[in-house]
Order: sequence, then C-alpha cells, then structure tokens
Amino acid sequence: MGSPVRRAAVAGAWYPGDAEQLVSEVELYLSGVPTRDLPGRLLGLISPHAGLRYSGPVAAHGYALLRGRSPLTAVMVGPSHHDAFDGVAVVTRGAFQTPLGQVPIDEPLAAALLDPGLNIVEEPRPHQEEHCLEMQLPFLQHLVPDLKIVPMLMGSQARSEVEALAGALAEAVAGRGDVLLVASSDLSHYHPAKQASILDALVMRDLETFDEDGLMARLEASHGHACGGGPMVAVMKAARRLGANRATVLKYADSGDVPGGDKSRVVGYLSAALWREQP
Repeated sequence: MGSPVRRAAVAGAWYPGDAEQLVSEVELYLSGVPTRDLPGRLLGLISPHAGLRYSGPVAAHGYALLRGRSPLTAVMVGPSHHDAFDGVAVVTRGAFQTPLGQVPIDEPLAAALLDPGLNIVEEPRPHQEEHCLEMQLPFLQHLVPDLKIVPMLMGSQARSEVEALAGALAEAVAGRGDVLLVASSDLSHYHPAKQASILDALVMRDLETFDEDGLMARLEASHGHACGGGPMVAVMKAARRLGANRATVLKYADSGDVPGGDKSRVVGYLSAALWREQP
C-alpha cells in the first residue's frame, strides 16, 4: 500500500483548480510586493487563509521572503474549522496534493513532534476538509522547489494546548536551519471595516512588540480577534525559543479591499515575519 495522499479540498473554489491559472494568480500577487530584505534569519510567518483573491495579496508579502530558500520544511499550524477536539492533530505520513502537485510530509520531524502526554497526536481526519493549511500551499509550492511540510491543526486553542505545542515545536526544530514555522490565521470577522481595523490593530500591536503573552491574554478575553490565535501564539513562543527577537507586520488589509469589496462586513488579514536580528 502506498503512502496516503490528502487530496485538495478547496481547489477550484477557494483558488484556481488549474495549475497554470494558479501560478499566474500567485505571481500576480507576488509582483505587488516591494523588495524587502530582513536583516536577520526568518524563523516564522503568520499568514491568512481566506480565498486566494481575498487574502492572497496579503499572504504574498510574507511568502515573497522565501524566494531562493530551498530545501525547506514548513511546519504549518492552523485552527480546525470543521472538527471539534482537544489537542493537536498531526499528519505524519504521505503527502498533500494541490493542482501544483504533491508535497511530501517531513515524516521524521512529524513523528518527533508527537507526544500523547501533551495530546499532540497523529490524526489525519480533521485535515480532510480543512482549508487553513491548504491555502498556504500554492505560495509554498510555487516558491520552494524542494518543499516538505508538517501539517498541524489545533482543537481548543486553550492556553495549555498553546504552551504544549510551543514547547514541542521548539524542541523538535532546534538545530535545523531548513525549517520555517507558519501560523495560519485570519483576524476579526464580519465587522464594519472601521471597527475591524480597531480590533485588528490590537493584535498587530501585540505582534510588533513580540508580546506573545499579551496576545494570549487578549485572545482569552475575547475570541473575536483571530480565528487562529492559538497557532499564532504557539508559533511566536516557539520562534522566540529558537532565537527570534523581532516580529514585523508586513501587510494588513481586509476583505473589502478587493475590487468591488464590501466594507460593511469584512474579515481582517495580516502577514507577519518572526525573525532573529543579527547583532
């Protein structure tokens, strides 16, 4: 029996189902990103996960930093939108497929992240219909020729779950220069644009000051700030333990910013980089 392949769940709906059209759209968004060099080592990204026409122009600002970076394993952490569970569900074998081909799982790293005592377990079921990690793949596949992934979904996103995952990530990834942590999250949902920008500015402030504990407290006080707040904090904490000391918001926008967009009821998106500034 061959290795399991997780088929694309939202190709042809959330992004083009044709490879040539998909590459064209990804390149369109990347072409709108100004040249930017971080004066240090990139350890993590925070990236949105809506339909490509909405969040792609924002996500491109983070992924543009990966041009020429290969080989690479992207450890992708996102929220479960469809299945309710406690803990972290990891896919440890096989590959994920999109119109751009199959991306293999980094199986040794995925296995190293498992810890039943911390409820970080092998469980592919919640991934089958989930879009939040799949929406990262068109950029990653297009930009990184030798790409592997570790897909992880958080269930409750409780503080204990965040702390457990942050520690596991930092321990498993330590010493590997070919790994990038990616947190998949949108920001506030379905507020008028002016209100959304106020809510989202609070999250951006916590990010830019690299205040992961402040962001965790904010998320616990109000669940309306980010659907993937738990992944954001876990990746921030892990990146800090791996040496990151700077966080930069690269781009912010909302769903109403697309041509013909509705500003009365928007979803917020940001792209941010977690990196280690060189002394």
